Amino acid sequence: MPREANINAAVEAYKNEKHFFEKFLNGVVDSFRLEPSLNRYGNPLIYTIKSRLKNTEHLKEKISRKWSSEKPITAENLFTQVTDLAGVRVLHLYQDQFPEIHAHIIKQVDMGDWFFREPPVAYSWDPEASKFFESLGLTAETRETYYTSIHYVVSPKRDSTIYCEIQVRTLFEEIWGEIDHSINYPTPTTSRSCKEQLRVLSKLVSTGTRLADSIFRSQKELKELEAEVSIVRGEEALPRE
Repeated sequence: MPREANINAAVEAYKNEKHFFEKFLNGVVDSFRLEPSLNRYGNPLIYTIKSRLKNTEHLKEKISRKWSSEKPITAENLFTQVTDLAGVRVLHLYQDQFPEIHAHIIKQVDMGDWFFREPPVAYSWDPEASKFFESLGLTAETRETYYTSIHYVVSPKRDSTIYCEIQVRTLFEEIWGEIDHSINYPTPTTSRSCKEQLRVLSKLVSTGTRLADSIFRSQKELKELEAEVSIVRGEEALPRE
């Protein structure tokens, strides 16, 4: 089959199955949106949730970019070659919130609600952050672009070809990701200055995330100290027998 006909057939296969991806996508979103422990009133762990189904025109462009005569993407293998047809992005304020979000995802897998298509990956250029992610059982990888995000690919059944890619990142990382996407997608920039500036920005993002962690840790320590002082004062105010 000619290249163009193959690509069109693959896109048509996605159109026919798109409603299955949408159903699973909605379920993944609701899992985060309706989980009380992640959405505590006044102090939610999740700042916002974004979701999308791959646009058919964007899919056609992606298949064209990735096309290889040795390994062509066809209607028969589309759903195993392209795993971001459905995507959910979970944003949180600072890194210390991540372990609970990660634990929620692992819980869904342990209960059999979701299945991992592949091991989760934490993309980070920062060695200290990579150690943190590895301590949670994640595989840490570094990209030359300094891209930072945690990726999970889940399905509703063990052998299902319906997948949803879950990305978890902080708001600082989201800002960097959106700027990088604007510059490098679908065609990477050839500007050396832009590449260098994006790397500098990624370091500022890492600094901002660490500072946010420090701010919230300081606030937590203050509240704990105030609680201890309150208890001591309460004990001193009790009448002696």
